[in-house]
Amino acid sequence: MEGTTLIRRRLIVRGRVQGVAFRYATRERACALGVDGWVRNLPDGSVEAVLEGEPGSVEALTAFCRIGPPAARVDRVEEHAEEPEGMQGFAVR
Repeated sequence: MEGTTLIRRRLIVRGRVQGVAFRYATRERACALGVDGWVRNLPDGSVEAVLEGEPGSVEALTAFCRIGPPAARVDRVEEHAEEPEGMQGFAVR
C-alpha cells in the first residue's frame, strides 16, 4: 500500500461482549472495511482487538466496537495507538 498512511489501534472492549457473536461480527465488519488484525476473548470477560488499516476504516470499525452486535452490551472501550506492523487479513483468535 504505497503512499497510504496506516494506523493501528488496540481495543479492550468491556461489557457483555462474550457469547454474543462479538468476535465474528467484528471480523465480518473488518473484512467489509478492509481492516486487518485480529480479535479474541480475554479471561476477564472482555474482548481484545487489534485493528490496522487506513484511518477512516479503523475509525469506522472502532465505532462499531463501541456498539457491538445486537446481543452485546458495551460498557467501555479502552483504545491504545500502536505502530502498524503491516498485518494481513483478520483473524478470530
